[in-house]
Amino acid sequence: MSPCWNTGHALTPAEPTPFGLLAERPRHGCELEAALTERGMREWTETGFSSIHHLLKRLRERGPIARAAPAAGGRSRTVYAATAEGHRACADAAEAAIAEVRPVFPPLLVGLANQPALDHARLLAALDRRAEALAERVGHVRRAAEADRDAPPFVRAIFDHALGQLSAEQDWLTRYRASLAPARAPGSEKPMAPYDVKRERKELYAPKNTAWGLVDVPEQRFLAIDGTGNPNSAPAYANAVEALYAVAYTLKFAAKRTDGGDFVVGPLEGLWWADEWSAFTARGKDTWNWTMLLVLPPWITGTMVEDAKTAALAKKKQPAISRVEHRTLRGGLSAQILHTGSYDGETPVLAELHDTYLAANSLRPTGKHHEVYLNDPRRTAPEKLKTVLRQPVERVPD
Repeated sequence: MSPCWNTGHALTPAEPTPFGLLAERPRHGCELEAALTERGMREWTETGFSSIHHLLKRLRERGPIARAAPAAGGRSRTVYAATAEGHRACADAAEAAIAEVRPVFPPLLVGLANQPALDHARLLAALDRRAEALAERVGHVRRAAEADRDAPPFVRAIFDHALGQLSAEQDWLTRYRASLAPARAPGSEKPMAPYDVKRERKELYAPKNTAWGLVDVPEQRFLAIDGTGNPNSAPAYANAVEALYAVAYTLKFAAKRTDGGDFVVGPLEGLWWADEWSAFTARGKDTWNWTMLLVLPPWITGTMVEDAKTAALAKKKQPAISRVEHRTLRGGLSAQILHTGSYDGETPVLAELHDTYLAANSLRPTGKHHEVYLNDPRRTAPEKLKTVLRQPVERVPD
């Protein structure tokens, strides 16, 4: 139920957000515009900059806000504040908006309902454009969140909710786009391009930032195998990686016969941890623990993985294959950087993360260090290796 004033008027869809900012504290029009932008509200509010002053005039005439005295020594701008009646109505509106689940009818649903009018190529192209737009929107919201690190908890909740919604749509879009992959273009004998995580998840597998920044890592499915020891010399490590690829390529060929279709085997990834952080800065590799990973398309199931393990073990006779698992991981909020150079050259970059970046941004590590290896070290010079370095984090409470 929308709150009504004694004039019988209800809040319009454009009014609750700026009105709530005035209930928080007195503001003039330019302050309202700045708050809408800084808090990420510009992504979903219906209030445009040019309409703010018209909206303020309308609210003042109806009673929920009134002119307030500007701050001493401030510029002579008209400042508005919520009246007592306005505060009560704002609280009622906030309670209803939080508690009630209302249907949302985005234009996307109209497009999906009418997609038979599109040929297959146009449909896939439209989905690709939507994926790019979503990635840009995620980046915009995340930058706004980083720029307002000192915001109160309710503002952080706005950013977190927006990023959660966007991430959920990215997950849906990835699954839906992949479900269309087996279809063939009209008049063509060749199937559409296989699912490729580097294309579908560019923010995770093709980032461009060479300074630490934040990313929200969604839930993903992996082939995983655990172990301990020096990745350069321990036989257990080499056997583990060989087992992962044996299962992955067996899955790849089996997937071609499913509705999900073919996929590109993703880059090798690893989770790393040790009893002491100094084991990494000192490169004490013999004490490193690791989980090596290969990401899977969303439609790959645990049963498919077990079938692939059985087939791969029968063919390869590699005992480590039996230790490969189908595992679901969610990184959540993470600090991430693209590092170019040798693996040993990561040490100062990781030291910067733990010694400077986390404290400066009121963050602390919460999970295992994650790396994504974008090159094959057997074919790439050490100074040209590209590695995504990622550390799950959480915000330090005030």
